[in-house]
Amino acid sequence: MKTALITGGSRGIGKEICSLFAQNGFLVVSTYNKTKPEEIENVTYIKCDISKEANTLFEKAENILGHIDVIINNAGVSHIGVIQDFSENDYNAVFDTNLKSTFILCSKAADHMVKNKSGCIINISSIWGISGASCESLYSASKGAVINLTKSLAKELGPSNIRVNAIAPGVIKTDMLNCYADEELEELRLSTPLERLGSPSDVAKLALFLASNDASFITGQTITVDGGFTL
Repeated sequence: MKTALITGGSRGIGKEICSLFAQNGFLVVSTYNKTKPEEIENVTYIKCDISKEANTLFEKAENILGHIDVIINNAGVSHIGVIQDFSENDYNAVFDTNLKSTFILCSKAADHMVKNKSGCIINISSIWGISGASCESLYSASKGAVINLTKSLAKELGPSNIRVNAIAPGVIKTDMLNCYADEELEELRLSTPLERLGSPSDVAKLALFLASNDASFITGQTITVDGGFTL
């Protein structure tokens, strides 16, 4: 049975990825921070503040799963505001969650996967990591760093048969959109060539493909799931 460690699996994109992977024969370990999510068959949840506990998470997951074939770094946070209002604590909260935890778990995964000469790492970035977003400078910077980390590791780990890719979701209907008014969401929808907002399943299906043998010659890529928003 194939196995996967998926961070931030309690809601939104992460929850959908956990569910889809479990439905397709994966044994999954995932994380939640505050509220334990509803049970999903073949998914084990670990309570974890990923910004502080990434160092111990991989070992906990390995003890449960025995081995780890796929790791998906999905956990993420954002702060909305202008740069002069952000504090050092804001910076640490965003970068420790979005970048530092991804870096640590990639390092742990690499050590595990190099020994097995096999593995797949998928990092969830954002379209704002590609183009930047006004009033989301911290989030955009952290997600841009995730993209370049992905490219570097694809080159570094490729000779060990480990694939590393990133997914850059666009405007996806999750709790992260709760800060937008209905009029703003409608404007975002109309700015999308497909004229709809994305769903978590749009992202989850791509993650499942990238983890499959059908994507065996794909590495170092950042694939947008945005309905054409960034064209």
